[in-house]
Amino acid sequence: MRTIRFIIEKEFKQIFRNKMMLPIIFVLPIVQLVTLSYTATFEIKNVSLGVIDMDQSNSSRELIHKFSASPFFDIMAQDFDLKKLEFQMKQGDLEQIIYINNGFEEQLASASSVHSKAGEGPQVQIITDAINGSAANLMSYYASAIMMDFNKNILLQTQPMLASGLGISTPYQFWFNAELDYKKYMVPGILVLLVTMIGTFLSGTNIVREKELGTIEQLNVTPIKRHQFIIGKLMPFWIISMFVLVLGMLLAHFVFKIHIVGSVGLVFAVASIYLLAILGLGLFISTITNTQQQAMFIAWFFMVIFIILSGLFTPEESMPDWAQLINVFNPITYFIRFMRQLMLKGSGLMDVWRDVLSIGIYAISILLLATMRYRKTS
Repeated sequence: MRTIRFIIEKEFKQIFRNKMMLPIIFVLPIVQLVTLSYTATFEIKNVSLGVIDMDQSNSSRELIHKFSASPFFDIMAQDFDLKKLEFQMKQGDLEQIIYINNGFEEQLASASSVHSKAGEGPQVQIITDAINGSAANLMSYYASAIMMDFNKNILLQTQPMLASGLGISTPYQFWFNAELDYKKYMVPGILVLLVTMIGTFLSGTNIVREKELGTIEQLNVTPIKRHQFIIGKLMPFWIISMFVLVLGMLLAHFVFKIHIVGSVGLVFAVASIYLLAILGLGLFISTITNTQQQAMFIAWFFMVIFIILSGLFTPEESMPDWAQLINVFNPITYFIRFMRQLMLKGSGLMDVWRDVLSIGIYAISILLLATMRYRKTS
């Protein structure tokens, strides 16, 4: 223990001696968590909308008002020339165009009568910039929802007895995120991402730095045992990563109002195992590289793949089968799923034991692999 304590003390002195390292460890994660949590979202707001109202009636103006009153749309242009607005869409100034035909109010009144036939109602054309397919689907859905609400109000005014009996009443209940706040979904995942990147990059460049400085040979000829060397090397970064995790959870609590519903003790217990897995991965990268630049490139290669497949932005179930197979070896997936379950649902150990077991197996495997690899090169 005394030997390990001296190695840990040496590592902390080396870390805090580097003045550029401190902002990277403690300041950047805070900035990234706050910035990414507000910007990494699939919510669509402030859609740039162009309107062509060929009818110029009270009904068409009321429909346009419903769009302008919506938080999802900003009316940026109104014109009578469709080609002009289409040109603006090609330039990227507009994301959607609503075209209201002449005779809209007259057709609406005719369609609202008791004797109207199906398909006789007015048509409003929605033109959407679909370069981003997901965004286009959401924009079209929002526009259609406003149309349906407008149509329902017209029907309530003209045929209240008929409208009151239409459709199925569907009361909604949203569990675990009643406000449908996308930040509550993203913050746990981004927190895992930041802790992972710090742990991987710091541990990944640690032994390599000793190689570049030429001190690895001096350490190898000392009576320090291999397990003492590895523990002493990893423990400082484990402590730093745990501190960043605590800091991130405090930000989630006080800034984003995300209160941990589950057991805080279970979060830290599983996080401690997960960090061993991530630090082991960084240690393994450090043993197979000769320069810090090589270590950073390889670590970034793994991080990009792990992040894309982690389910942070895209649900794992939506990925192709081969990607889900690769994802079995991705520790970030298990911990993101665990954190979301604990922080938002309040799940217990029996609910997440598969993820915990997977993290534990990964940690043991990568640490053994890194230790064997270090033994070969020492």
